[in-house]
Amino acid sequence: MILALLLDLANIAGGFLLAIALLRRLPRVGDDLARFAERAAPFGWIVGIVALAVGVAYLLMHLLAGPRVFHFEIVGIGVGLALLWDRLTGRRGPDQPSPAADGPTGRALLLAIFGIVAIIVGLQGLFTPD
Repeated sequence: MILALLLDLANIAGGFLLAIALLRRLPRVGDDLARFAERAAPFGWIVGIVALAVGVAYLLMHLLAGPRVFHFEIVGIGVGLALLWDRLTGRRGPDQPSPAADGPTGRALLLAIFGIVAIIVGLQGLFTPD
């Protein structure tokens, strides 16, 4: 039960860090969210490790013991890989657009949309019984 909570919280927090490129465009709250994300970004690698480790643990558990693979762990693994991409490969991830730009494009947009999906999956996991 604690691992499920960790996976859900890692999906929510990691999704927030990935989706901030889109969330900063929200009226009235976007600037506050962007400032919070800038303060939380140095700790994103911790969220990535938790999401990756717990996602892989649940994936192995569900592959070996059943009943089936759930989307929670697949999204958790994706969040972990996205947050740890620069540490795993040694290459930088997609750059964030400047505030004057129209918004994220290309890979940054794809990661931001995946971040929104991760937030939704994390919230769904909080309300889904184990």
